[in-house]
Amino acid sequence: MKIAIDIRNIGKGRTGDEVVFFELVRHLALYDDKNTYHLLIDTRIPENLAHVINRLGIVQKKNFIVVQIGSGNKFTWNLWSVPQYCKREKIDIYHTQYIIPFFMPRTVKVVTHIHDVSFRVHKEMIKKTDAFFLNLLIPHAIKKSHCVIAVSQFTKDEIIKYYHCANEKVHVIYNAVSMHCDSHTDEMSVREKYTLPGRYIMALGTMQPRKNIPFLIEAFAEIAQEKKDLLLVLVGKRSHNFDRAIDNAIARYPHIQNRIILTGYAPDVEKCVLYKNAEIFVFPSLYEGFGIPILEARSMGTCVVASDIPSHREIADRGVFFFDPRSLDQCKKMLYDVLDNDKIKSDILTMTHENRFSWGISAQKLMRLYQSLE
Repeated sequence: MKIAIDIRNIGKGRTGDEVVFFELVRHLALYDDKNTYHLLIDTRIPENLAHVINRLGIVQKKNFIVVQIGSGNKFTWNLWSVPQYCKREKIDIYHTQYIIPFFMPRTVKVVTHIHDVSFRVHKEMIKKTDAFFLNLLIPHAIKKSHCVIAVSQFTKDEIIKYYHCANEKVHVIYNAVSMHCDSHTDEMSVREKYTLPGRYIMALGTMQPRKNIPFLIEAFAEIAQEKKDLLLVLVGKRSHNFDRAIDNAIARYPHIQNRIILTGYAPDVEKCVLYKNAEIFVFPSLYEGFGIPILEARSMGTCVVASDIPSHREIADRGVFFFDPRSLDQCKKMLYDVLDNDKIKSDILTMTHENRFSWGISAQKLMRLYQSLE
């Protein structure tokens, strides 16, 4: 078959969704020598193209080609560039995420990846213009797709609940973790780059309202009065839909303003150092489809304190400390308990952790899904 995959987000520092498509494509290249893959991008910068090919490990793979089509305009991409390309090249399957082209040739089977439906559950946390387009385009994508991929059982249940999608149409293909660390990375230089202290709590994410970062800042502001040597490191860039309440929360507590470090986007090799040296990794989200950072932190031997929400319980019921993401007292107590008790941390890190999550397994499941559409 000829399979086209939208990989526009790879290399753009989009964290979660970028990681998912990067790892799935990278592992498809390891296992599939039969189908031909057209990896679609919208950039025309040669060095970016070479970088993508090298990172995916497809230099020697003749059945994997990176194709530049259209431009950076996402509307013309979906309305014109992709449908025309799929028609011209006689593509059998087109795999994208969330939003699909309106005028795709009928011969093309469309697969849509849905990472979460937070925009439907927490409408108050996104811009009205975003809500308008998502309410218009997501139902169309789910209805017109031949199958929908959910990253967890929780996300599958949410898709069915909010969009009345048939159970058999939604397939769960789990995310996984594969930190790309470099043993030659100079940890001291990373510490100096981000002015990291000896002790710090770390959080990582896209800094959107559902990530609940102002709540964490408030909890830190209270424990910081006793933990004088402790800092809070927030990893993530000011992306689209940045939560302005983060700046307000920092401004509200003058005594911690010089004890909060915002690193911006951090590449994997630096992220490894950040995880490994953190006292605790905190993931306080109000809503997630999966929660890759929880698995990343655990893989680096870092103690995880996370919000008690369904998706987190699904992927890490053991080996993680949970708290109610709306209870400040519970969060503070959890942080105090873990910071002050090395035995608690060592005990939970030695707990058995189910090896259910593998990009190799997920890529093979994706291959079987493609095959079922033939």
